[in-house]
Amino acid sequence: MTSQLHAADIAFHIHSQTNLSLHEQVGPTVMVRGEGIYTWDDQGKRYLDAMSGMWSAALGYSEERLVQAALRQMQELPYHQNFAHRATQPAIRLAERLIELAPVPMSKVLFACSGSEANDTAIKLAWYYWSAVGQPQRRKIISRNRAYHGTTVASASLTGLPHLHQDFGLPLPGFLHVTCPHYYREGLPGESEEAFSTRLAAELEALIQREGADTIAAFFAEPLMGTGGVITPPSGYFAKIQAVLKRHGILLVADEVICGFGRTGQWWGSQTFGLQPDMVTCAKALSASYLPISALMISEGIYQAMRSQSEKIGVFGHGYTYGGHPVPAAVALECLDIYQERRLPEHAQRVGERLGAGLRQLADHPLVGEVRGAGLMWGVELVADKASKAAFPKEWKVGLEASRHTEAHGVTARSLNDSVVFAPPLIIDEAEIDLVLAAFRQGLDATLDKLVAQGRFNH
Repeated sequence: MTSQLHAADIAFHIHSQTNLSLHEQVGPTVMVRGEGIYTWDDQGKRYLDAMSGMWSAALGYSEERLVQAALRQMQELPYHQNFAHRATQPAIRLAERLIELAPVPMSKVLFACSGSEANDTAIKLAWYYWSAVGQPQRRKIISRNRAYHGTTVASASLTGLPHLHQDFGLPLPGFLHVTCPHYYREGLPGESEEAFSTRLAAELEALIQREGADTIAAFFAEPLMGTGGVITPPSGYFAKIQAVLKRHGILLVADEVICGFGRTGQWWGSQTFGLQPDMVTCAKALSASYLPISALMISEGIYQAMRSQSEKIGVFGHGYTYGGHPVPAAVALECLDIYQERRLPEHAQRVGERLGAGLRQLADHPLVGEVRGAGLMWGVELVADKASKAAFPKEWKVGLEASRHTEAHGVTARSLNDSVVFAPPLIIDEAEIDLVLAAFRQGLDATLDKLVAQGRFNH
């Protein structure tokens, strides 16, 4: 049965973010069970999931309250659309709760199924807003290199990762990118973090002047960049960036798809890093990934412009068949209850300090260049030379090697280029944090031994 399933996967199933040719050779790892923060594959191997699946399984894999919330709603009303004045109780209550929890005052919520869709919608609403207030020429969108905002045509254009653009004909015209705020990699010799932030703000100002402020709709930012390698903003960065945006009347959209609901040690990454956004996107931990759901929160000013525009046109011409689906909305409501009852953002801050401290203790390891993160979201950058910060050749895939060796010791991490990143479920405890740290140290040591044996590293 197992061999048949693996063969069927290779024959019929396309995997996201995967080398498809290589997959035909190696086949899948088929996961069959989850309990707490652990998962099991079809060979019986257990993994401590230190990545929460895809940054998202915040409550682990066996939260019975979420199962029961879904079951109750399935039995009562398994689906209804929210077009043309229709609504369901879970969607209404969830919108209300999100506005109550928002990091800054927000007015309304629009639901979708994924973070990509939420960001895609935010782009559309930025364009819609500027048309409504008489500035339809404001179409350009600014993002950052190494940002990740999704893989739809528009959200992938926001994303600043070359492999999501190459041969797709992306980014679309009008999507602009500025320097990634990674002080370790982008800072100049002798430049302080504050000076680095000042330089990036000046770069943004110069871009706006060059393009014309009256052509720019919005700036998108993850409070703490995830798929780019867990990049923490340098000192003063968001204060300086937001001052530039405010001066030119450019909307700020906070992508909280990864950071939201306690990941950074507070409810929102915007609170951790001082963002004052006009729109907020969220997904992933909104339902702890038990069911697909995402949300876009918008400010009152944007809503009033949408209201007047739909009155003029006769309809708000946007929506998704599964937007506000009552079953994932019911699960999301239960999630929010659990996060509040168990004080999981505070728990993430507390155990995250242990994870961060343990990773920083690896700073003297020959392969470790930088440790960075917040809450339960951390990255470790591996380098060929600590003094010069020289990277390994990409084709060596040293980060992937380290994550594989870590997984061999029972802990699932993720390699993003030569950074190994961790984002365990918010329910992880101190003893389990120590298991993650021990496995990663063993993974680093095994990677080092292999590089030395190959003659690729001397220390």
